[in-house]
Amino acid sequence: MKLQLFLFNSLSNRIKHQIGLCQKQRWFSLTFSKSYSMDEDALKEYKTPVENIRNFSIIAHVDHGKSTLADRLLEMTGAIKTNSGMQVLDKLQVEKERGITVKAQTCSLKYTLEDKEYLLNLIDTPGHVDFASEVHRSLAACQGVILLVDANDGVQAQTVANFYLAFGKDLTIIPVINKIDLKNANPDRVVKQLNNLFDMEDEEIIKISAKNGTNVDEVLKAIVKRVPPPPALANKPLRALIFDSWYDKYKGAISLVYIRDGVLSVGDQITSCYTKKSYEVKSLAFLRPELEYLKKIYAGQVGCVTCNMRTSAEAHIGDTLHLKSTPVEPLPGFKIAKSMVYAGVYPMDQSQHLALQAAIEKLVLNDNAVTVTKESSPALGQGWRLGFLGLLHMEVFNQRLDQEYDAQAVLTAPGVTYKATIFGSKNIIKYQGETVVFSNPSHFPDLTIVKELYEPIVLGTIITPDNYFGPVMSLIMERRGLEKSTKNIDNDRVMIQFSVPLNEIIVDFHDELKSLTSGYASFDYEDSGYELSNIVKMDIKLNGHQVEELSTIVHCSKASQKAKQMCVKLLDIIPRQQFLIAIQACVGSKVLARENLKPYRKDVTAKLYGGDITRKQKLLAKQKEGKKRMRMIGNIALPRETFIDVLKR
Repeated sequence: MKLQLFLFNSLSNRIKHQIGLCQKQRWFSLTFSKSYSMDEDALKEYKTPVENIRNFSIIAHVDHGKSTLADRLLEMTGAIKTNSGMQVLDKLQVEKERGITVKAQTCSLKYTLEDKEYLLNLIDTPGHVDFASEVHRSLAACQGVILLVDANDGVQAQTVANFYLAFGKDLTIIPVINKIDLKNANPDRVVKQLNNLFDMEDEEIIKISAKNGTNVDEVLKAIVKRVPPPPALANKPLRALIFDSWYDKYKGAISLVYIRDGVLSVGDQITSCYTKKSYEVKSLAFLRPELEYLKKIYAGQVGCVTCNMRTSAEAHIGDTLHLKSTPVEPLPGFKIAKSMVYAGVYPMDQSQHLALQAAIEKLVLNDNAVTVTKESSPALGQGWRLGFLGLLHMEVFNQRLDQEYDAQAVLTAPGVTYKATIFGSKNIIKYQGETVVFSNPSHFPDLTIVKELYEPIVLGTIITPDNYFGPVMSLIMERRGLEKSTKNIDNDRVMIQFSVPLNEIIVDFHDELKSLTSGYASFDYEDSGYELSNIVKMDIKLNGHQVEELSTIVHCSKASQKAKQMCVKLLDIIPRQQFLIAIQACVGSKVLARENLKPYRKDVTAKLYGGDITRKQKLLAKQKEGKKRMRMIGNIALPRETFIDVLKR
C-alpha cells in the first residue's frame, strides 16, 4: 500500500512539473512572440518617391555643436519632444560624460515643405580624428553634408579634413556657422575663412544657433532644396550597402543598410556578396530615433535589417546584399578601418582573466575597428594585444570596459606597427615571407637578418594663431616632422601641413601642442603609408640580465635620450634590495645609459666604541665581500606593480 501511495505521489508530482513546464514554455513563447514577432498587418509601410528622399550627414570638428543641431532637427520634425534632453543621439555613457560623439547615429525624419512630405535620413557623425572611419561609413550612404563651423573657434583641422573627404566624394556641401549667440562669436571672420579655404560664397552660408534654434528651419529648407535625391531605382534588382552594424544579444547582428536599388521585404532570402552566406530577413525598421518596424524598405531609403547574422563579424562594412535568386555586381565600398595604435591589455589579477575576456569579446562585437590577438607576458600573465584607431579610441574602449562591464584592465604604453624585410626568409622557419610586421618589441627580428626597417608615417595638419608659429614648428621638428606646406587662412591664423612618424605623436603630442598654444591650435592627421627608418630595439638589463618585458622600440636619434629617461624612471620604481642593482639601457652590445640602485646597508660599525681604525676597516671589508657574493647569486625580485608602473602610460 505504501509503495502504491509513493508511486502515486511521485507520478502526480511529475505531472504537475510537466504542466508547470508547459505553462512556462507557453508564457515564454507568448512573451518572445510579442517582443520579436510582428503582425504583418500592424507593420507600417513608407513608399516615399525617390525624388522626396534626402540622405545627409553632419560633419564638423570636435565640440562645434553637431549633436545639438541634430537634437533641434529631431524636435522640429516631430521625432522627439521639445526640450526632451541634450544629445539624444549620443547614447553611450562615455559620450555623455566626455561631451563627444563616438558612434555615428542615424535617424529618419519626416518633413513637410510646400505641401510635400520628404523623408530625411540624418546621420550624426563623430568629430575626433580617431573616429574618422565612422565619417567614411556615413558618407557612403549620403548625397549631401552639413559642414558645421563654430562662430567662435572658426575653421579647425578636422573641418578641413572633413571638407575634402566630402568634396572627394562629390557630395553637396551646405556650410553652416553655429553658435552665433555666443558673446565672442565672430561669424564674419569665419565667412572669410570659408571663402579663402573652400571658395564658398556668402549667400551659401547659413548662420544659426543650434542651442536656441535660431535659423535652424533654414537648414532644413536648404537640405530639401540643395541636396539631390539618391540615384536609386526601385525597378532594378536589390542592391543594399551595409554601412554600419551593431550586436544585440537576442537578435544577433543588426545591419544598417542603404537601399541603392530595388525593394527589401520581410521574409526575403538575401545573400552577402562578400561571404556568400544567405539569410532570411526577419525584420526591417527605421530609426526614428527608436526602432519603427516596417514591411518593406524601398530604393533610396536607409533602414535596419535583422536576418539571424550570428556575429557582427558577418556584417562586413561595405558589403553588398542582394536577393538570393538574383546575383548582382557589388557596390563600390570603402576601406575598412585600419588599426593605428596597439597596446597590451591585461587583467589586474589573473583570477579576473575569464571575466575580462568575456567583456572584451562583447565590446568588440559593437566596435569592429578593434583588433584582438592573444598575448602572454612572464610579468603580467595572459593578456591580449589590441589595435585601436588612435589614443582617444583606446581611452574610450578602456572606459567602456569599466563602465559597461565592470572590468578593470591594465593597459600598457601604446605603440605602432613596424615592418621589416628579411634576407633569405625562405630558409628561416620563423619568418615566412619577405616582410615581417610587428608591434611588440619582443617580436623585433634579429638585425643580422634584417634588410630594411620601416615605420608608419602620417600627414598632419595644424591650424594655429600665427603668433604661435615658431613654437609649433619647433615642436614639429623635435618630433622628426618635415614641413610640407604653410598657408595663411586669414590675418590671424596659419595652416601647417607636415609629415611625421606616427610613433612620435600618439602619446603626448596633442597635449604639448595645446599647452604651447594656450589651447588655440587644432590637430588632425591621416595615414600616409610606411617609410624607411633607422629604428632600434632598446633593451633593459638588471645586473646584466635582460628583462624582455621592459624592451622598447625607438629611433636611433632618440635612443640616448629615451635610455636615460627609462633608467631614471626605473631607479624610482624598482624596490631596493640587499645588494647593488645596476640598471642599464642597451642597444645591441652598447650601453647607452646606466643608473645604480643603492642597496640597504646595515651599520656594522655601530657596536665599535674606540680602538684601532683597522677594526672598523676590517668590518667594512667583510661586509663588502658579503654584498659582492650576494649580488652574484641573488635574484632581483620585481613585483608585478613595478612592471605595471613602467609599462602603463
